[in-house]
Amino acid sequence: MAVLIIGFVMLALLVSTVVMAASSLYIEHKKLLSLADGASVAAADSYTLGQVETKGGTPSAVLSGERVRSVAGDYLNRNGAFGRFEGLAVTAATGTPDGSTAVVVLSAAVHPPVVNFLVPDGIRIEAASTARSRLTR
Repeated sequence: MAVLIIGFVMLALLVSTVVMAASSLYIEHKKLLSLADGASVAAADSYTLGQVETKGGTPSAVLSGERVRSVAGDYLNRNGAFGRFEGLAVTAATGTPDGSTAVVVLSAAVHPPVVNFLVPDGIRIEAASTARSRLTR
């Protein structure tokens, strides 16, 4: 009987540890996604009046991949994101696929509680966000 109770206690502890680690990863991913959203909006709004073109009478902002990466990095520096996430990086996928949409992809290492000794380097997570400036008259 005691062996059965010990077995159930061990199983309950194992399940709670896995749930805690998964919840931690989920929360850190949402924090990283929030940073990516802010960086993509900042990058989409980083145009100047000289970088606006009118195709078919509709004004649109013109973005470059280099500018999107630069503005995303500046946004992360201003918000202290590099101090909050270990190994935070703006990945190579960050840029603009069509010249008007800003795509920001961030990557960071997350250390889940309790099971951290199993993955000492952490688990890499990635978050992507897109934003586009809409110009109207």
